[in-house]
Amino acid sequence: MQKYFYKQTFLIALMLITAQQSIKAQTISGIVKDAETQQPIDFCNILILKSSIGTTTDAYGKFKISFPKNTSITKLVFSSLGYKTDTIEVSAEKYFYEILLKPTQSILNEVVITGVSKATLLRENPIAIVSIGTKAIETTTESNIIDALVKNVAGLNAVKTGPNISKPFIRGLGYNRVLTLYDGIRQEGQQWGDEHSIEVDAYNISKAEVVKGPASIMYGSDAVAGVVSLMPEMPVNRDEKIKGKYFSEYQSNNGLVGNAIRLTYSKNHWSYAIRGSHRIAKNYMNNIDGRVYNTGFREINASSTIQHFSKNGYSNLNLTLYDNLQGIPDGSRDSLTRKFTKQIKEGSSDDIKNRPIVSDDELNSYTLSPLHQHIQHYRIYSNNHYKFGDGDVDFLLAFQQNIRREYNHPTAIKQAGLFVRLNTINYGFRYNAPTIFNTDISVGVNGMYQNNKSKNATDFPIPDYNLFDIGSYVFAKWKKNRLTISGGLRYDNRHLKGNNFYTATNPVNGFDKQVFQLDTVGAYLQFAAFDKTFNGTSVSIGATYQLNEHINLKANVSRGYRAPSITEFASNGLDPGAHIIYLGNRNFAPEFSFQQDIGMDFQFKNFSATASIFNNNIEQYIYLSQLTDANGNAVLDAQGNKTFQYQQAKAQLYGLEATFSWHPSTLKGFSFENSFSLIYAYNKKNDFKGKGIDGEYLPLIPPAKLLSSFNEEFKTKSKVFSSVKLKAEIDYSAPQNRYLALNNTETATPRFTLFNFSINTQINYSKTNAVQFQVQMNNVFDKAYQSNLSRLKYFEYYESSPNGHLGMYSMGRNICLKAILSF
Repeated sequence: MQKYFYKQTFLIALMLITAQQSIKAQTISGIVKDAETQQPIDFCNILILKSSIGTTTDAYGKFKISFPKNTSITKLVFSSLGYKTDTIEVSAEKYFYEILLKPTQSILNEVVITGVSKATLLRENPIAIVSIGTKAIETTTESNIIDALVKNVAGLNAVKTGPNISKPFIRGLGYNRVLTLYDGIRQEGQQWGDEHSIEVDAYNISKAEVVKGPASIMYGSDAVAGVVSLMPEMPVNRDEKIKGKYFSEYQSNNGLVGNAIRLTYSKNHWSYAIRGSHRIAKNYMNNIDGRVYNTGFREINASSTIQHFSKNGYSNLNLTLYDNLQGIPDGSRDSLTRKFTKQIKEGSSDDIKNRPIVSDDELNSYTLSPLHQHIQHYRIYSNNHYKFGDGDVDFLLAFQQNIRREYNHPTAIKQAGLFVRLNTINYGFRYNAPTIFNTDISVGVNGMYQNNKSKNATDFPIPDYNLFDIGSYVFAKWKKNRLTISGGLRYDNRHLKGNNFYTATNPVNGFDKQVFQLDTVGAYLQFAAFDKTFNGTSVSIGATYQLNEHINLKANVSRGYRAPSITEFASNGLDPGAHIIYLGNRNFAPEFSFQQDIGMDFQFKNFSATASIFNNNIEQYIYLSQLTDANGNAVLDAQGNKTFQYQQAKAQLYGLEATFSWHPSTLKGFSFENSFSLIYAYNKKNDFKGKGIDGEYLPLIPPAKLLSSFNEEFKTKSKVFSSVKLKAEIDYSAPQNRYLALNNTETATPRFTLFNFSINTQINYSKTNAVQFQVQMNNVFDKAYQSNLSRLKYFEYYESSPNGHLGMYSMGRNICLKAILSF
């Protein structure tokens, strides 16, 4: 018996040793996927437990790893940013593994890529940044993508000129201080102008990130206030199947009808995508103005992508087309009836207070007025990312063309008043070195070349010019245990050059025109030649510390640089779409901001919260000031266009943002979401000290805002109707009594509260596809209100009115229907 026992023991031990040896010598492979979407996860880290041996997945999520013969370790650890780490035990009989990683839900574990050298956990980024995912974008129904982001980001606001025109403002700063990125490419489309929005396809944005504060280290000039990064939907499915999404929506207030489609396909090492959309709307309405004349639009978008993957990285080539016909409201009315009027004469023959009234048929029509703008934007660009030794490289190259025509001549409707063509070449290169002593270091260079030219126009607010921008930077991130320190240094140089620009009267139509060479005799020199160089250094350093798994602290100090825009530097003429005569100043110096941020993030089982406090001091701050005559009256031309001149002074902006989410585990599906923002902004010029609204306060500063929503999700046992979501929202804006009253630039704005409600459901028509339906009612009680950030509030030509209301009011009640079909 004892002999038999020893024999059996020996055989079992031999089998175990043999199995262990086979494991030691075996090579295994597999694929890593997202547990929710089933899409491959590229560049996922794979490590043999308790060793330094590992690998990463390729662009298809596939991996292969061999166990060394001198180790008995039989477990693998899989980790990727934005996912929960998973550990598996290797079996001697199994050689292929499918690993499903679950996305992390905590705000501290969200992954961001804007303003940093490579993908970074939100908790390790000292800069205030907010990530907005696909779900939030698709379930926020607004008139444009910027308004949708405003609803999701405390501290982000928009200066509006009707429903479809929204300019992003971050912490009280906008225009050329906020850089907009589209798929990592800086958006260049005459963004100094008030009367047009961001030239992107709103239906094709799957994610966005908003950096609040100077992001000059990575992007140079024009990111001194922050960045709005828009990320289009890119092909990710690699299963050799055609997949897509179809969007359809209707909005009752202005009759907006929108439709869009995306199609993607992948085979072998190639992926393809085509996208298209169309939106049309008539004039919006409210219970004070009725329908607001000339605020309709028609927008067409198309784009395509070809992408090549390899085990070391990817390259893509992208084409986009944007075409928008947009009304240009001017606010002219009949003095007694307050009905809108329209311009039918030119120059001194046009009496703005004695124009014909717009008919009801015209107000209710989808047909645009002959006085409108036509904006076209084209892009062709390539993004590339590859492993390079133990590091990796990113490089991009892009060409974009922006064409703006503003038709403001009722007697010659085919003659554009403003007609400018802007060509931009963007370039960028970055090398991310391998991690050394817990430190990631990146070095890079990026910039752009621009050529701007006026075409067949009659108004010339800016000159023709060439611009060359280049900046180089170094960025480093050190991490040990719970502490992360990151920062960078950048130097920028911008060269701006333009020749003499002459105008003269066109004898054929009596309008102004640009003249050249011999025709300049006796002509007006509207823009003298210039050759100017701006340069500056940007610095940033910050730290985050994770107190525990629930609380994260962060602080950052940064110095940002911004060169004056072309309008600030050289403008001298009417922008007919903005109804503003701009006057620049060639003696301006660059702006430099010095900002401090302190923030805290909290994440607990039943609630989460964030808080951020900032202080921003700006040297040589550039702002617009309205010109008045000796009696204090606005300087106007015959059509009522006001004159604004750029000024420069010191400025200070400070404030806070906070969010709070209560989602008790005892109330499944319920959440109470809140966001709050507050900004104070001062002109520090000595002449305005203590003057309050007579010069001390900066213009276009949003009031305190509180956005709260009650959300309830009812899950069902049905495989078809999986859930129903209800949302009730309260949008409160405090009164803005800190405004710039000097020279009648702004007026006080009373408080207002808007109530919104939505219901969302999803119908699963197959195991992998569904159709999402949403009904949303904005401004449920049809509240008449004016935002101090609405330019239409100030389109008024009378000092009083019979109904006691001046300027144009914002949109009234709006019922929105939306359907999203995935297939």
